[in-house]
Amino acid sequence: MAEKASYLKDQDVKDFTKDIQQYNLGPLWEAIPEVMNKNPEPHAQAYLWAGELLEKKLMEAAEIFTPERGGERRAIYFQNPGLTYRQPWGHVSTTQTLYAAVQLLLPGEKAPSHRHSQSALRFITEGEGAFTIVQGERIFMEEGDFLITPKNLWHGHGHVGDKRMIWMDALDIPTIYNLGGTFFEPYADGLQEPNVPDNFSEKRYRGGMVRPVGDEQYDVAPLANYKWSRTVDAIKGLMEFDPNSNHGFAVDYMNPTTGKSANPTMGTRMQFLPQGFNTKALRHTHSTIYHAYKGSGYTIINGVRFDWKSGDYFVVPNWAWYEHVSAEDSYLFSVNDLPIMDRFDLEREEQYEKNNGHQTVTGEFKPDFR
Repeated sequence: MAEKASYLKDQDVKDFTKDIQQYNLGPLWEAIPEVMNKNPEPHAQAYLWAGELLEKKLMEAAEIFTPERGGERRAIYFQNPGLTYRQPWGHVSTTQTLYAAVQLLLPGEKAPSHRHSQSALRFITEGEGAFTIVQGERIFMEEGDFLITPKNLWHGHGHVGDKRMIWMDALDIPTIYNLGGTFFEPYADGLQEPNVPDNFSEKRYRGGMVRPVGDEQYDVAPLANYKWSRTVDAIKGLMEFDPNSNHGFAVDYMNPTTGKSANPTMGTRMQFLPQGFNTKALRHTHSTIYHAYKGSGYTIINGVRFDWKSGDYFVVPNWAWYEHVSAEDSYLFSVNDLPIMDRFDLEREEQYEKNNGHQTVTGEFKPDFR
């Protein structure tokens, strides 16, 4: 934060500032150092949530809370400690623009359909036999699958299998709330019934990026489920070439009709880091929420080391230096707000030039549970 000018300490300036504030007026000379930073100064903090803690709390929640009890979703969200004081949106914020959570659905349970002006996505981390139904299409989910639910589409969940189902949710709740565009509507009849064959969009787009004729104008969720097997195949194809120095072997999930991000307000990525690979550090305007899907390693964020393993989640705030180091072959799924930054033409990126692109570790993050 910029230092306050010396004149702001003068008594006559203080007195005048106090005088105009009683009329709901504000002194720009007082506000500029707070809001017009030379570089982004995020309120969100780098943080990591251990997978063991999340599993423990989800199972405890299963003992006392069911979707039928009135909350609709058995989900526990990631509260960024740097945003809790920013009422009320800060209390559902993982970054300043994004919300993320873990959700548990047990065999036989149903989560009723609803729709809202926030876009949503999910990444499946455990289980099988559950489905999400979006606009009448039942989409059965498997581990490693990535699914989208764009804004204002009816969606709910059901479980016809025999194993618990856990997934990551991400929504643009803080962004939509601060823009004043929040709408929510429950589905009158509980869980919507299907009106097209199961996995309809997945079957139509079996050819991957080969678009069915007639879908030229279908730009809202033409492909609802991005299967894990196809993601792995795409990454294996990249492994015939040199890895990206900042990201390893990485792919973005794209909308096959528009060629843009699969979700209009949230970018999503899967990256593979071979054992021992160390990405070069960079920083950018967009923030990122990571899930360590497979493997283990650590990420250095502004000099602090965050050790992660399969099941953990961590946040890289906007404009923070970061780099990844894999202890074994690892897959990282991530959600970012790059589409939002691009929309406002705010995205910038810088490479870390010192020490051949690598930071010096100055501290180590200690998770709350491990």
